Amino acid sequence: MRNKDKIKLSKEKREEMISGLKEYFAEERDEVLGDLAAALMLDFIMDELAVEFYNQGVYDSYKYMNDRCEDLLSIQK
Repeated sequence: MRNKDKIKLSKEKREEMISGLKEYFAEERDEVLGDLAAALMLDFIMDELAVEFYNQGVYDSYKYMNDRCEDLLSIQK
């Protein structure tokens, strides 16, 4: 992801997400994840994976709006 397109999080949101990753690993994998490891994992997710979720959201929105526009045209007289 280009630097200008990089997702920007507030310090509070970033800390919340890091905490969430640590909790997930503790509960689901019975592993202790440190702050640095969780921060690096968050950076990887944001840099490498987030764009796919974003693009899927854009596509889903497009499809939804396109379907609604077709519904609108169906009420023509």
